[in-house]
Amino acid sequence: MKKQIILTGLISVMIMLDSLLIPMKAQNFLNKEQILEKLELTNSYFMKKWPDVGKEIVTDKARPSNIWTRGVYYEGLMALYKLKPLPEYLDYAVKWGEAHKWGLRDGTRTRNADNHCCGQTYIDLYLIDPKPERIKDIKESVDLMLNSNKIDDWWWVDALQMAMPVFAKLGVIYKDNKYFERMYEMYMVAKNTHGGKGLYNPKDNLWWRGQGLRITL
Repeated sequence: MKKQIILTGLISVMIMLDSLLIPMKAQNFLNKEQILEKLELTNSYFMKKWPDVGKEIVTDKARPSNIWTRGVYYEGLMALYKLKPLPEYLDYAVKWGEAHKWGLRDGTRTRNADNHCCGQTYIDLYLIDPKPERIKDIKESVDLMLNSNKIDDWWWVDALQMAMPVFAKLGVIYKDNKYFERMYEMYMVAKNTHGGKGLYNPKDNLWWRGQGLRITL
């Protein structure tokens, strides 16, 4: 039954994607200026909807705005800022960091990639204006991970996107290969070990979402 449900879902997704792609083939792709315009429009809507950058995010419960749910937005904002360096973009990101005192949910002892995601933006803002407080906590947290033997923290694929860039950026700033080496060790555990055979499926060149969701069809 589970196999039938999964296969039915996959077929439905394939049909839906095919139906979406057919009209796209008959249209011209957006050019760079048009894409940038859409990005600016979308970001403008977000900034107006969330004027208080430190406000908690409420779904099934209240969560602080410096975890991954908001951190991934600021990754995009900083990428947009590189394309179009408007002062209001930079100001919005800086206010977010200041609202959280450049800290992490659960403090510097956290090993959770959900909490490290904000560090990507903190580091980007440090590179623009190198104030030590901007990366103090994220560096301390990652350094604690480097000084332990535990390397199996990233058991869900999202963690790679959220935490690996932090390790890479710190390695570049401090010209220290230990950040790259530990990042690689943790990546390989996620790829080849978690869930029994790792999160990566070499047969289909796809990744499982997490070790608890690894299903054999």
